[in-house]
Amino acid sequence: MLAVRSIAAPARRQLFTAAPRLSLAQTQMQSRRWNSQDSKVAKYNGIKDSNGNYPVSLIEGDGIGPEISQAVKDIFAAAKAPVSWEPIDVTPILKDGRTAIPDAAIESIERNKVALKGPLATPVGKGHVSLNLTLRRTFNLFANLRPCRSVAGYKTPYDGVDTVLIRENTEGEYSGIEHTVVDGVVQSIKLITREASERVLRFAFQHAQAIGRTKVRVVHKATIMKLSDGLFLSTAHDVAKEFPGIELDSELLDNTCLKMTTDPLPYNDKVLVMPNLYGDILSDMCAGLIGGLGLTPSGNIGDECSIFEAVHGSAPDIAGKGLANPTALLLSSMMMLRHMSLNEYADRIEKAAFATLAEGKMLTGDLGGKAKTHEFAGAIIDKL
Repeated sequence: MLAVRSIAAPARRQLFTAAPRLSLAQTQMQSRRWNSQDSKVAKYNGIKDSNGNYPVSLIEGDGIGPEISQAVKDIFAAAKAPVSWEPIDVTPILKDGRTAIPDAAIESIERNKVALKGPLATPVGKGHVSLNLTLRRTFNLFANLRPCRSVAGYKTPYDGVDTVLIRENTEGEYSGIEHTVVDGVVQSIKLITREASERVLRFAFQHAQAIGRTKVRVVHKATIMKLSDGLFLSTAHDVAKEFPGIELDSELLDNTCLKMTTDPLPYNDKVLVMPNLYGDILSDMCAGLIGGLGLTPSGNIGDECSIFEAVHGSAPDIAGKGLANPTALLLSSMMMLRHMSLNEYADRIEKAAFATLAEGKMLTGDLGGKAKTHEFAGAIIDKL
């Protein structure tokens, strides 16, 4: 464990807890909220097929996607998980001049209520809009859930990390509202709404309850973005009233980054929740604390459908060589099983996966070993 550095008193930033006052319009909107005790956010409502299995839409992805997807399928088969895979193609199409998902893929995910997704390549600075963004918008996947837990057997500068981060997934700087003002000047608009903020914040409180944590912390920059982040923060204080058993506080983004990279352990008892861009940056930073995106699962949560995914890249340079590490996709599939209330299977597979990683005999190259993708998967299967 890294030693905690002392920080000079003038440089310390205090937690920001004051909430902006609500306007009359905001108060009226607040009164129309649903009651958290009557409506659980993002409940899975999938139905078994004729064979007694739950159908899951499978997006294998690009590059190494098919290889790591096959590893997950093999492990699920060995564990006899009651899941049937329905492969779908999400190659983008243009509909009314916009990037869209093929209708057959949309129908599959809407029917099955859940999907597992490998990495999808995104063009840089040109080409179609990010398919990851398109999927989130298509299915209104409003929350990105990213747990980061230290892996026994894989040494990093930090031990015992167990953070949980929830990122608002549909608006903020990623709303896609930008234009050229004049030549050489562009404007990008950050959109924050009470409705979207309330939904992700309520999910954060409910998730904290579900995993036994008693603290929720909002990460923000309301000192600078007083209206947008201020709205997110004030909404958090409103939602917190519905959860008297959970303590709410808040912290500036830059302070969070400083403190987490100094000593992440004080964040192990909290669920962190934040607007979109902050969550994108901070979740990858948390992944770095445990060894990188190859060990980090992720879930995109929606009211009707949810998509669980590996958040690392498609790694086209090693595609087809059997070098890919399937851990992130496998751990994401564990999140998916728990979302589906198939906890017994998730626990068995996760135990076998962590035991294989801790043993250290059959690891892929990125973890310091020499095992092929299928050999790593086989070692997990042996422990089942």
